[in-house]
This record gives sequence, C-alpha cells and structure tokens, in this order.
Amino acid sequence: MFLQCYRHNRNLYYPTFTRLSIYRQLSRSFQCDQAATRHINRINSLDSKPSSHNNSFSRYSACTPRGQQQWQRQERKLSRNSDRIDTNYRYRKMPKIVGKAVRVVETEGFTIDEYAGNVGSNDDTMSLAVVKVTKPYSEPWLTLQYDEWMSVLRGQVDCHVMDEATQTEIKAVSAVAGETIFIEKGQRFKPVFPVADTEYVPVCIPAFKPERCKREDDGLDKDEEEKITERLSQLHNKGQSSDDKSSNVSNESNDNIDYDLCSLYHMCEKSLWDAAIDSEAAYFPPTFHEDGGFTHASFIPEKLIETANHFYTSSKDNWVCLKLCNSKTLKNKCGIVTIFEEPKGVGAVETKGDWKGSVFPHIYGGIPVTISGIVMEVFTMKRDPVSGKFLSITGLTDQ
Repeated sequence: MFLQCYRHNRNLYYPTFTRLSIYRQLSRSFQCDQAATRHINRINSLDSKPSSHNNSFSRYSACTPRGQQQWQRQERKLSRNSDRIDTNYRYRKMPKIVGKAVRVVETEGFTIDEYAGNVGSNDDTMSLAVVKVTKPYSEPWLTLQYDEWMSVLRGQVDCHVMDEATQTEIKAVSAVAGETIFIEKGQRFKPVFPVADTEYVPVCIPAFKPERCKREDDGLDKDEEEKITERLSQLHNKGQSSDDKSSNVSNESNDNIDYDLCSLYHMCEKSLWDAAIDSEAAYFPPTFHEDGGFTHASFIPEKLIETANHFYTSSKDNWVCLKLCNSKTLKNKCGIVTIFEEPKGVGAVETKGDWKGSVFPHIYGGIPVTISGIVMEVFTMKRDPVSGKFLSITGLTDQ
C-alpha cells in the first residue's frame, strides 16, 4: 500500500491509523500490551512534529528516500524490543503442581500421607507428609540417615532416646501444637504419641527412603511391622531407576543372612584397647561421638583389610582386631543395640563410593571389657612398615 501511494503521489504519507492497526496486531501477537502502548506513544509523538525541509524524521519526510530509511530503522529497533519482551514473557517461571497425596502407612490409629518426596512427587530432594494419630501410639526405635523437622499441628509428640550412661530409655523432648522438633541425621530415637488426635508434618532432607530409616521392631507387633515395611518397599520400588535395581540385585545375597547370629569384628589401636583393659572401663573408639554415638564394626572378615586401608592408614600405632559375640548376645547381656545399615564415614573420612548397597553393623554403645562372652578373640593386624598399609590379620584373614 505504501509503495503504491509513493508511486502515485510523493506528497502522501504512510497513514497513522494503518500504523496503529499494525501495532495492535503486534500487541496481540506478542501478548504484551505495554510494549504496544510504548510503540504507539512514540509514533504519535513523531506524528505530532511539524513539517520541515531538513532530514529529521517527521510526518511528511517518510515519503522521501531519506525518510523511508529512517522509518525502516525505527521499525527494526522497535521490533527487536518487542521480541525481547516477548521472550521474557514466554519463559517466565510459573507455579505448578508437583505432587499428590499418597497414603504410605496405615495402621490402626496411625496414618502417613506423603505429599512430596520419592512417592508423592517422584523427587528425592525432600519429602513432606502429614501424620495423623487417633489414639496413643508409639513407633519403634528409628535411626535416620537424613535431617527431619517435625512440626506439630495439634496434640503432643515426644521423642525418647537411650541414655548412654545408664542404657535406659528417657524422654528427650516433648512438643505441642505450634512447636517444631529437629532430628539430626544419625540420631537414634523413638517417637511417642501420648495424646490421641495428634497431627504433625514431617519434612525430611533428603527425602525419606526405607533404606534411610532403620526400624527396630523389637517388642512390637511383627506382622504389623512387616506390612509397613512391605508397603513402603513396594511404593518406593515403583519409581526406582535401573541403576538402583541392579544394585539391589548385586546385593541379593545379603537378604538371606540372619544378622543377629553373625559374629562382629572391630578394629582398633592396640594402645587404646590395652588402656581400656587396664582401667576395666568400656572401650569407646576416638570418633564415637563424632560418628553419631556408635562403634563401627563388620560381620564379613574378608572386608576388614579393605576397610582398614581406607580409614586407618593415617594412624601409625599397632592395631588389633576384636572378634565379638553376635548382636543378639550383645543386646541380651549388655543391653547394647546393634543396627545393620548403610556404611558411614569414620571421623572426617567418608565411605567408598563402591560400597553403595553394602550393610555394616553399627554398635550403639561401647565394648565392655569385664563381661565374659563379649570379646571372643583378639587378633594381631600386620602392616607394611614403610607405607603403613594393612596386609593381613593373623589367624583370621591369612588362613
């Protein structure tokens, strides 16, 4: 249209109403009325300029070759601004629904609905759930491999722990509506709900997984605990990746082991063990509190040398390996609980990456030296005198 007007009458100019209609179409196309309004205002300000005979961009100069070039440059500049605004509009972050409540635990008087996590939203970053208790209830002893916040909405939540000195169960904290309890990773505790009609919101970072929460079913309804464990395993295995499944397959041999009947092994510096015997006091490893209040152990002799070379080569002392009774005897005689769970670091040294899926016994207490039947044998560990590398355990791994 412009070219036709220009050919027939050089005094005609590109009509303002046509330009306005073009920018209205741009406004609808870019879904940005503010950008279109700025364009129209700029055009109107140009149209309001008086006619002149110089090369400035004005109402009548658009019909000259120089005016056409200025007009085209102005259009390209405005178009680039509109594209930039359109891009920001299209890629703006918006709220979205990421999960839906799933009933993960349901027993008489106790339910857990997960709203976000590995089941609720297929995300391992964090988990959020709602726990409802309709009658006085107690969960088993739990040991967490994640940090947990428990925000009480109504009722009362108590957390019991085991006193290290007396080895008796005590109430560590009690929270009512409006209060939040923090459970640090590695803590062993028992949640108790003394008041009916209790409700709280647990938030776990990283997200809850059955393997990250060790449950001790002693003294509880075993059928009920098996149902809870089976239900959780089914829900979490639905979204399990192929790598996790292959890891489970490679460790199937551990499923048939009766851990309670396996002998336990603990490696320590000979000087510390001798000092404990002389004082007739229970032995505790140097990193006992730093590691979370437990003594590291193993139930597979073949893994002892690998473990020692990973964690203990920095120590220049002579070392011994203690063969202990099984975890059942240790609990019955001394009241010390052993939990078979995923590997954990020793002090500042982390575990090896290829130990994923392995199980290690962690003794939540020290090792008594005066009670018969606890320490069965003491083996000497051989080391390379130059590098300090552990070579063998005399009478145990060199047979």
